[in-house]
Amino acid sequence: MLSVVNFVYTIPSIALFGLLIPISGIGGDVSAIIALTIYALLPMVKNTHSGITNIDKGILEAAKGMGSTKFQMLYKIKIPLAMPHIMAGIRTMAVMTIALAGIAAFIGGAGGLGVAIYRGITTNNMAMTIAGSILIAILAIVVDFILGQIEKITKYGKNDSKFVNKLKKINKINENNKKPVAIVAIILIIGLVGGGILYGSSNSETINIASKPYTEQYILGYMLKELIEEKTDLNVKLSTGIAGGVSTIHPGMEKGGDFDLYPEYTGTGWMEVLKEGGTFTKEQNSELKSKYNEKYNMSWVGMYGFENTYGIAVNKEIADKYNLKTYSDLAKVSNDLTFGAEPDFFERNDGYDAISEKYNFNFKDTKDMDVGLKYNAINDKKIDVVVIYTTDGRLISSNITILKDDLGFFPSYECGNVVRNEVLNEHPELREVLLKLEGLISNEDMAKMNYQVEVEKKDPKDVAHEFLKEKNW
Repeated sequence: MLSVVNFVYTIPSIALFGLLIPISGIGGDVSAIIALTIYALLPMVKNTHSGITNIDKGILEAAKGMGSTKFQMLYKIKIPLAMPHIMAGIRTMAVMTIALAGIAAFIGGAGGLGVAIYRGITTNNMAMTIAGSILIAILAIVVDFILGQIEKITKYGKNDSKFVNKLKKINKINENNKKPVAIVAIILIIGLVGGGILYGSSNSETINIASKPYTEQYILGYMLKELIEEKTDLNVKLSTGIAGGVSTIHPGMEKGGDFDLYPEYTGTGWMEVLKEGGTFTKEQNSELKSKYNEKYNMSWVGMYGFENTYGIAVNKEIADKYNLKTYSDLAKVSNDLTFGAEPDFFERNDGYDAISEKYNFNFKDTKDMDVGLKYNAINDKKIDVVVIYTTDGRLISSNITILKDDLGFFPSYECGNVVRNEVLNEHPELREVLLKLEGLISNEDMAKMNYQVEVEKKDPKDVAHEFLKEKNW
């Protein structure tokens, strides 16, 4: 058992979270709980084993001589004597698990303080990141203190009369003592089953909304939540900042129940979901919607009105030095420059490999950059070239030059909502709310809201609320 636990513990935590997604689903607590339970085993198993194997053999012989069974020896002698070791393992496990639980936010798992840290990173809000980290540390310290007090209670001295009395009572176990245990077990089973039924019945009135891990999507997620809960009787469960974006969210939509609705971009849907070739244009919107309906039983409802396509920008000093105006200009000097982008750009069909082939880019080095850190990186000259979104709020305050896509590589990326048809059929009022979003947000509106979050450090929820209030919603 120790060998198995040690082997499992060598699996990187973020990898284990990701591996559990196909099994236990996305956007809920299950993946997080399973992963954290697996990681919690090591300190508890090792300490329990160590505590039991180091018990004085004379005590065990005495118990055997008094006629104790193996179970009685385990339950009445070994575990009580090993309890200080076991509690030490539990304390270690608790602190470690609290610290590790934040990673669940990267897969849109159980939420919690990890969301504050992850959102702080992706929205360039250092105060939020630090606050989340400090609160996790405080929680770990408090839990460790409480468990430390419990650990003191479990320690038996060599002449402890309580332990001697326990040993004397080993053979006086009455069968009636098992009845309360059975009753408690039955009550727990009934409670779990009843709770599951209640959860299942209420879940049908809950809309599960997902958003991708960057500022714009945080804002849209809160906007959807506020509108739906304000204009309908439906409840909303919002999972923000799902790492992996569409590659994680779409499988959750297909599964049915993990997610019901999320903001998406037409070009991404065409290439990353439908796996269609060629450069997507606005003229293909009808074809896109038709194929989503036929292949996935999903609809595009409520096109916001803004388009957030990709772009490429360079440090202003680099642009001035090489007189860079277009992507073709950049290609001529790319072998002297370092390129940075979020990890999924290097995996997309319309990403790094495709644009490198189109423009003959040959960068000296490439770096995976979190979406919330790439502007810091280019401003600090850690990278020279960066992929941007055309509605990024930080474009206004960054020392960069946006180049022209002179060969028209990047496709159209109009933003709208993808919804499961099953949900639309069950709740027709949802369609009415989403249709009211048609043309509500311009490119300038979105860039302004992103700026308020990323530069002015406003909460995405507040920014979404103020915009809706401004539009008389």
